Amino acid sequence: MAKSAAAQYEQESGIARIKAWPERTKTFVKDVRTETKKVTSPNMKEVRATTMVVIITVFVFAVYFFLVDTVLGFGIERLLRYFTRT
Repeated sequence: MAKSAAAQYEQESGIARIKAWPERTKTFVKDVRTETKKVTSPNMKEVRATTMVVIITVFVFAVYFFLVDTVLGFGIERLLRYFTRT
């Protein structure tokens, strides 16, 4: 199927593509309108729930990265002190 579409595309001349442009544009706009009608907006309860999930996740990652940074920083500092002492 993909090969036949590619072959058809290659066979079309530049003039044929230009003539087909208005029809392709109409089809595209029609498809966009159809898909836009399917979109629904979240209600306030869903927005609050997802916002809380994001805020909690940010704090969890902040604590995690703080702990990792502290442990690695302490380890590297100890390692540098050990090698500079000699």
